[in-house]
Amino acid sequence: MKRILVPTDFSKHAEYALKVAAQIAKKSGGEIFLVHMLELPTSGNDAMSTAHEIPELMLFKNAAINKLDTIMSAEYLSGVNISKIIQFEMAFDGIIKNGKAHNVDLIVMGSHGASGFQEMFIGSNTEKVVRNSDVPVLVIKREESDFNANNFVFASDFSEEIKKPFEKVVEFADKFNSHLHLVTVNTPNNFKSTRVAQKAMDEFVAEFKINNCSTHIYNDVNVEKGILHFAKGINADIIGMSTHGRKGLSHFFNGSISEDLVNHAKRPVITFKI
Repeated sequence: MKRILVPTDFSKHAEYALKVAAQIAKKSGGEIFLVHMLELPTSGNDAMSTAHEIPELMLFKNAAINKLDTIMSAEYLSGVNISKIIQFEMAFDGIIKNGKAHNVDLIVMGSHGASGFQEMFIGSNTEKVVRNSDVPVLVIKREESDFNANNFVFASDFSEEIKKPFEKVVEFADKFNSHLHLVTVNTPNNFKSTRVAQKAMDEFVAEFKINNCSTHIYNDVNVEKGILHFAKGINADIIGMSTHGRKGLSHFFNGSISEDLVNHAKRPVITFKI
């Protein structure tokens, strides 16, 4: 995790994410790209309207530069190689584009979660990044003064399509010397016997070289609750999942367990794109 992108809107949750990114960068000798997007106003489309808005936009840009400079002088960033990026672009688009442009290995984002109508119809920029990012996305929900991934829960059905993203899961676990808790959640609507579920996990794990792991089968009413309850039961440091990156109507009707976890989990969540 040498190249880390951290979006900021100057909120406390963005600061939580930056503090975690700083800890990771110091451990790995990595660098941070601190990104702030200034979203262009949509009230006017003609050239005259845009011309009138230029002085105001430059005022916002200069204010953002000053805020970034203040952040970058924080003690917790001492010794970290950090670059600031300010652009006029929609937040989600800018995050994804900068991630690709700077060839980052990891995106670290803060999130306060979403619920109700906001979760269903609007969604957060964090959810959109989780859904679309080709690199792992680590979502931080609270202050993590001593971030670690000693107990790393990775939940999956351990099917064939998970094998490629699982390589990054193992890489992440190795870098953090994690004990990798591999868990499959049995639900009433998708029940497998212990024998069948354990056999599938054993065959999956056998194809990888994992330094420290254990397998678990957990029963619950649905997958999301099962993951959250299991993670709480072992006092996990971080939860990991793969995401399909569904879009449009497919995402609306099928939902995404990964995005639900991003919204509802209090622990850090890291997602890996299938």
